[in-house]
Amino acid sequence: MTTKPLKITETALRDAHQSLLATRMSTADMLPIAEKMDKVGYFSVEMWGGATFDSAMRFLNENPWERITALKERMPNTPFQMLFRGQNILGYRHYPDDIVEKVIVASIKRGIQVFRIFDALNDVRNMRWAMEVVKREGAHLQAAICYTISPVHTIDGFVELGKEFAAMGADSICIKDMAGLISPYDAYELVSKLKQAIDLPIQLHTHYTSGMGSTAIIKAAEAGVDVADTAISSVALATSQPATETIVAMLKGTPRDTGYDLGLLSEISGYFADIRRHYAAFESGFNGVDVRVLRYQIPGGMLSNLVSQLREQGAEDRYEEVLAEVPRVRAELGYPPLVTPSSQMVGTQATLNVLLGERYKMVPQEVKNYVKGMYGRPPAPIDPDIEKLILGDEEPIDCRPADLLEPGFEKAKEEIGDLAWNDEDVLSYALFPQVARAFFERRARGEVPPITEPRIFPVPKAPEPVATPAPAAPTAPRKVLPYSMWKLAGRVGNRR
Repeated sequence: MTTKPLKITETALRDAHQSLLATRMSTADMLPIAEKMDKVGYFSVEMWGGATFDSAMRFLNENPWERITALKERMPNTPFQMLFRGQNILGYRHYPDDIVEKVIVASIKRGIQVFRIFDALNDVRNMRWAMEVVKREGAHLQAAICYTISPVHTIDGFVELGKEFAAMGADSICIKDMAGLISPYDAYELVSKLKQAIDLPIQLHTHYTSGMGSTAIIKAAEAGVDVADTAISSVALATSQPATETIVAMLKGTPRDTGYDLGLLSEISGYFADIRRHYAAFESGFNGVDVRVLRYQIPGGMLSNLVSQLREQGAEDRYEEVLAEVPRVRAELGYPPLVTPSSQMVGTQATLNVLLGERYKMVPQEVKNYVKGMYGRPPAPIDPDIEKLILGDEEPIDCRPADLLEPGFEKAKEEIGDLAWNDEDVLSYALFPQVARAFFERRARGEVPPITEPRIFPVPKAPEPVATPAPAAPTAPRKVLPYSMWKLAGRVGNRR
């Protein structure tokens, strides 16, 4: 067993509030505690990427780029980390190579030092260019394995993927368990085999949804994992990460003792406990453990969103049917790991199959694109009958999807015109055209307050508990699809 201290990546400023508070935490609420966080000695603080970018413009009326600079001024000693969705960057579709490159370069210039790069399908073709740019620019390149469970995913297969990442120049490897599926003993085995096969630091990212997160980290620590992701306790557990203080206390006095000050961590936790009250209106209502994630392999955030969508259209009684449909759809679509954007596609298709009473009667455009190969190569072949049903005589592509895309920066710059004040604005527009344009228009009217100014949110209310509806006999399919379901299918409005 290694005697090196376990290092911690703190997720309170990104994944924790994305998982628990709908990504609503403002920069102004992060800044007062930043100096204390800087004193902990974290391996890194994950504070950017994922859904934080578009949420900043869409919901917080913030320029997301400014968050990095504002926090770095108060946290000069702690490496900043971002989650980067490979060719999807920060969005839900593939972007051209020039946009990928410019976002990375601009992020580094602002202060991002660690890039965790993943692809929802573990298709390395969708990661290669981003990895090359990060490596070229001298930042820390962390390649992530999207961990999942299926008949075609094995520990030995994940180890082979890790070896491929190492050959591509990765500085470290992350096991990205986005749904909290990894068991303690599987974590031990996977970390052990990766450490034997690869001479690189290994990091474990998991969620507490199934209740196994803390013990998975401890067993991974026994196997020699170098870094683990945790969240300060007041924004931990449920669909967030295991609690930082718990892991620190459990390892105290052992060969993996983190050396972190529990008193300091307690002060940080107290701050976030107070801040969390400001966001009560955005709480999902899921506060415990849901072992159904092990059966359906659905991330906790997706579970609570599913309940909300069904409740909105008076179809809560179909919840168990939809849950049972998700694994069937996932198998037919080649067992994609359920992470953004594949989780949204599988969940939406399963819901449509149940509510319409006929499987694949309606297929969202995103699912059609997925089957066509526009998101990459699925882990297993798509069911040929389903592929024929969705594509007809159209042939799927077999190349890297981004090879079909024209450069996008100059076109975006021309489209947004004088509303863009700099190249960062052009990139924001290239990533999220509608959201960015609306933000820039508010800014031009003087309606964007300084990033240090607190944001005003709805009056807090107690969240409704996420309860499992009792199984009910199948009911007749609806004749008309409600507006909310059209939105879920991606036909109208924006989706998350």
